[in-house]
Amino acid sequence: MCGIAALQLRNPSLHPQMGSLLFSMMCQIVDRGPDSAGLAVYDTPGLVSKGTSTLSLLGKDQGLPIGDITEALENLLARSAAPSVRVVGDTTLVSAAVGTDLLVKAVSETLPGSTIIGRGEHVAVMKSVGHPMKIAAEHGLEAMAGSQGLSHTRMATESAVTAGGSHPFSVADDLCLVHNGSFSNHATIRRELKREGAVFDSDNDTEVGARYIASRLQQGDDLETALINLGKVFDGFYTLVVTTADSMAVVRDPIACKPAIIAETDDYVAMASEYRALAALPGIETARIFEPEPGKVYTWSL
Repeated sequence: MCGIAALQLRNPSLHPQMGSLLFSMMCQIVDRGPDSAGLAVYDTPGLVSKGTSTLSLLGKDQGLPIGDITEALENLLARSAAPSVRVVGDTTLVSAAVGTDLLVKAVSETLPGSTIIGRGEHVAVMKSVGHPMKIAAEHGLEAMAGSQGLSHTRMATESAVTAGGSHPFSVADDLCLVHNGSFSNHATIRRELKREGAVFDSDNDTEVGARYIASRLQQGDDLETALINLGKVFDGFYTLVVTTADSMAVVRDPIACKPAIIAETDDYVAMASEYRALAALPGIETARIFEPEPGKVYTWSL
């Protein structure tokens, strides 16, 4: 079944409330996905910073002490890169003032067994197995500021209940995807993407969708066009939310099998699997509230 809650804050004065607002939305979708959960937060002080690449690694234990990881990265990167490593809940964040690809290479050499679940200058991704609100609390969501937030509570259907199989899937810089539903032809598309050089971290069907979108963006599609193309290639029932550093998109399958509700004001755009997740948002009484039309891609930019 799964639950989705997403929030884009157009009004900067609301940025300090991003975490508390997303936390309240997430509380209302727990029963849609009690197995595990994940979060993506954008422009959150203390987690990411401008001019610095940040990688989110699955798990708080990477097999080496934080000091040893930092020292190894200092030896691999320029001194001016000032690498840092910190643990937030069940997630390890690694940052340095270098390009993302260079940081990925250094982390992969230092921690060859690590799984990168998020990357970019703006986003931090956190996910784990367990009760979604416990996961949100352990990562300190309520206190986080930011420009955008994306959350997912999972009821596993297509793959095992693991932290690596939780959403969001972030496979390119500042790009995240969450999914309610299932892709019936994901195995075929996975094989095609592998032939093109894609490397997968899980057996989850949602990761196939994320890597397809990343591939289309790399080929020159904008986000709306990439999702239109996804609708031509993927079969199944789905509601998707995709976020980038400065945009958010929502699309449902052509028969709109999976639920979605959107609230839009001058201050924010919010999407959730159920209206009750939107009911406590500020100004909801005057918001434009609607269900996305089947097969139509909706996009918003900061």
